[in-house]
Amino acid sequence: MSNQNRLQFESVERVPLRTFTEKAYLDYSMYVILDRALPHVGDGLKPVQRRIIYAMSELGLAATAKPKKSARTVGDVIGKFHPHGDSACYEAMVHMAQPFAYRYPIIDGQGNWGSADDPKSFAAMRYTEAKLTPYAATLLAELDQGTVDFVPNFDGTLEEPSLLPAQLPNLLLNGTSGIAVGMSTDIPPHNLREVVAAVVRLLEDPDTTVRQLCQHIKAPDFPTGGEIISPRKDIHDIYATGNGTLRLRARWERDGDDIVITELPFQVSGSKVLEQIEAQRQAKKLPLVQDLRDESDHENPTRLVIVPKSGRIDVDALMSHLFATTDLERTQRVNLNCIGLDGRPAVRDLKSVLAEWLQFRTTSVRRRLQFRLGKVEERLHILDGLLVAYLNIDEVIRIIRTEDRPKDALIRRFGISEVQAEAILNLRLRQLAKLEEIEIRTEQQDLATERARLRELLDAPAKLRALMREELLALAEKHGDARRTGVVEREAAQALAETELVASEPVTVVLSAAGWVRAAKGHEIDPGTLSYRSGDGFLAAARGRSTQLAVFIDSTGRAYCLPAHTLPSARGQGEPLSGRLNPPAGATFRGVLIGEPAQRCLLATDAGYGFFVSLGELHSRNRSGKAALKVPAGASVLVPAVAPADFPGDAQVAAVSSEGRLLVFPAGELPELARGKGNKIFAIPTAKFRSGEEKLTAVAVLAAGASLLLTCGQRTMTLAPGDLKEYAGGRGRRGALLPRGWRKVDRLDVSAPA
Repeated sequence: MSNQNRLQFESVERVPLRTFTEKAYLDYSMYVILDRALPHVGDGLKPVQRRIIYAMSELGLAATAKPKKSARTVGDVIGKFHPHGDSACYEAMVHMAQPFAYRYPIIDGQGNWGSADDPKSFAAMRYTEAKLTPYAATLLAELDQGTVDFVPNFDGTLEEPSLLPAQLPNLLLNGTSGIAVGMSTDIPPHNLREVVAAVVRLLEDPDTTVRQLCQHIKAPDFPTGGEIISPRKDIHDIYATGNGTLRLRARWERDGDDIVITELPFQVSGSKVLEQIEAQRQAKKLPLVQDLRDESDHENPTRLVIVPKSGRIDVDALMSHLFATTDLERTQRVNLNCIGLDGRPAVRDLKSVLAEWLQFRTTSVRRRLQFRLGKVEERLHILDGLLVAYLNIDEVIRIIRTEDRPKDALIRRFGISEVQAEAILNLRLRQLAKLEEIEIRTEQQDLATERARLRELLDAPAKLRALMREELLALAEKHGDARRTGVVEREAAQALAETELVASEPVTVVLSAAGWVRAAKGHEIDPGTLSYRSGDGFLAAARGRSTQLAVFIDSTGRAYCLPAHTLPSARGQGEPLSGRLNPPAGATFRGVLIGEPAQRCLLATDAGYGFFVSLGELHSRNRSGKAALKVPAGASVLVPAVAPADFPGDAQVAAVSSEGRLLVFPAGELPELARGKGNKIFAIPTAKFRSGEEKLTAVAVLAAGASLLLTCGQRTMTLAPGDLKEYAGGRGRRGALLPRGWRKVDRLDVSAPA
């Protein structure tokens, strides 16, 4: 027993695992490439599509027939030709019936076959019915005329066509997409009339270039319309190489103040586009849009309505933003990869695809003509025998009545073939009428004329090409239609800047001593009346617009930026800046500024140094900010002061020290820098500064004719422009002492000019 087992084991082929797995995967790869994922250049179909169409033709589901349940078709396909899953087969069938997926649908479906918003929302195959469309006849019309080879099905019990005899280049007309092993295909659909025009030109002049073919085929033509906005050069390069990407854009129009989107890019869902726009609205990133509506119906398959917030909005800029941020504009990959007549997959240029299809079509037409010629000659041969019988009808009747083997006797007597003798024996009595001879001779003449014409077509390539041209143009006239997708070269869409999407409203940014920030609408609010957290209080406020950047200065002299419209509302107590910015450890925030980038402000330290700087120099996208003011050892940053709009003009700088000294000097004496320590504003003795006896307390910048407001605890005092002359001096001086009781000034504010 053990010897027998050993012999059986030794009879099994043994190969290394590496060799076996390599061969198995290679076999699988070739199957996926050749028999599943890639279309053939001849009929432009994948095997499952070809088998579905053939099975439906065998079921008699022509365009003029009554439709049958889809389950009947799927059952025939998977039972006879395609031994795979019924759901995958049905999905392929549905795809060929969807008018938004196929430029020229092959199947006419009745029932729920999905929608453009959800292509896979189709009903189960037990509920739907289908038949072939008139266009499908271009794939099947010559199937029974010897044009293609038939091969055994998967179990060898039936035969199926290896290809369908497509009368039009379906590969380009309907396109396809698929993923194989190590390769993929993405062939866009095209317009039938344009493709036929290009094929006819190539048929007449085989030396036609790709650029010349592009004079007829402008670009792909998608079933959902829209626009192709890629430059012409890019489109030509795609057709010249077989690879590239196209940019597709939706079409829109104005309806009063509303924006109406009427056509979407290929394979884009209208509901998804509305979701994308609504998501921006919910995130407060698209305040330009007031409302969205989907008014699509049977008469208007795509009608998406966008209602702008007001009639003053730049609609072109808004649509450009939506094109850039939603699927209203998208890229479409093109990869003209298909199986050629040599049975090998390859990426081909436009001319190669059309040339190979023309070769396939020429072969099909020649086989059709030869098939017909064979039938004509066969019939003429039989008619010759029948004519012999009619000329010798009495002798034929005698032989049939008296001979035991009349067929052999007829062959010997009249010298006819076995086929002719069989035809004579199959004659009906009513066909023995005298007029039948005339009909035979008439049919002989007609068939002889047809035979001569067929031989002439087969022997003269020019006449064969003329026939093909005539047939192609007739089919283009019958099945062709106008282009749906426009070809308009446009600039790529640009998203609007964040500030352009925000309504420009007056805001007051309030910063607390503990570094909490908030923004109140309007400029009338008094920051001191707001509520603050326990132990916290008002530090600084800045008035500007919601579209501007708020600049924050910390105790290390670094500047940080946040968009004003993103700051929390003043209805609450705000939020800590440390949660949105990344200041150095131990740093505290000392001031806030807001305005246009050209706005000047005064940065200073309590050591008595400072400089003017434009807000644009302080802008930074970095959470860690940027260095602006150099802080001397032992010094701290003062609350920044905003310069007047006509700076420098007759503006003055006011500086007050902790000893109660006030200095007022022309603003032009202080330099404007991008960053640094600055120049001396106020002369503070070094010894007093180090001991803490005297420091600079506050600074302000006054416009011509403005008054100065001094705050000392809860008390305030206003110095009119005439009063300020007592404290005037040059930059870097000590200034003059304020009256007694006003030598602890902790804040300077500017009153508007009288």
